Amino acid sequence: MNRNSKAYWICQFVGWIGFILLNIFVFSSGRIITQREYYIFIASIFIGIGITHLYRYLVLRYDVPRKTILAQIIIIIFFSLQKANLFFLITKFLASSFITNYVGPDFKEIITSIVSLWIIFLFWNLIYFSFKYFQSYKRSEINALRYLASSREFELSNLKSQLNPHFMFNSMNSIRALVDIEPIKAKEAITKLSSILRTTLQMNKSKEIYLSSEIELVKDYLSLEKIRYEERLVFELKVDENVNNIKIPPFIIQSQVENAIKHGVSVLPGKCYIVIEAFKLGGFLKIKVSNTGKLSNKTPETGVGFINSKQRLELLYGVDGTIFITEINNLVVVDINIPLP
Repeated sequence: MNRNSKAYWICQFVGWIGFILLNIFVFSSGRIITQREYYIFIASIFIGIGITHLYRYLVLRYDVPRKTILAQIIIIIFFSLQKANLFFLITKFLASSFITNYVGPDFKEIITSIVSLWIIFLFWNLIYFSFKYFQSYKRSEINALRYLASSREFELSNLKSQLNPHFMFNSMNSIRALVDIEPIKAKEAITKLSSILRTTLQMNKSKEIYLSSEIELVKDYLSLEKIRYEERLVFELKVDENVNNIKIPPFIIQSQVENAIKHGVSVLPGKCYIVIEAFKLGGFLKIKVSNTGKLSNKTPETGVGFINSKQRLELLYGVDGTIFITEINNLVVVDINIPLP
């Protein structure tokens, strides 16, 4: 027996026992109740349960809760009256069969009894259908949350897969530039790339990874680019040891570093610096990726890596996950804020 069935039977017995006890109290205030009358009162408990349980079976069998509201109201009113008539007839038949000197009710008593029972059965319907609607609402809410989670998972997967070709394109471009002029370095770069690809394949299995894993990927990527740009690329990592085990979306730092290479080192003369910082501040993990350069006149937030990162942060952390880009003293700075668990 599941939890809902157990609750249903408990409510059935408690409700009908309570109703019959109330009747016994009312009847006993006017006269002494005989032993046989007590037996009929006890039998009435099971009669009420039997009638309402049969009614419940028919309600579920013909899927009444899915009908229109008007149809449900008509069904409830009509069948509540029929249940009241049936309950009255059965109990009066038992009374006439087992109680000696039984005097049947007059017309007024019949009408009063049936109306009272009709109200009781209407009340039963009110409780039962309210429970069914509440249960249906909860089920719909859970299904909606499951659908939302599933759609978010799908969207995150799409966004993550979008970064792979983007990352591969940038890496292969770096190696292609070395093949003709520095074949030995090109081979070294290919070795680095294979290591990076191994790491990215592992990352693709999770929607979040440890910060330390992302930093290792960034180190390998910058080492690959260092082969190409040599002294022109200078990078530094300032990562607080206390944040290494905090989980972040994969490629969230990597994609910003790629942008720093593309819009900084590859287009500017002389040395270019990339600094990556990660630390706790308040209730957030703060990540900063700074690189030598200036923001272009075009909107800087339109790049694939930036838009992708913004969407994933919103999907995972809501309004608390943010990313924004600014220019400070000839440095382009990307700030990423991830709420701490």
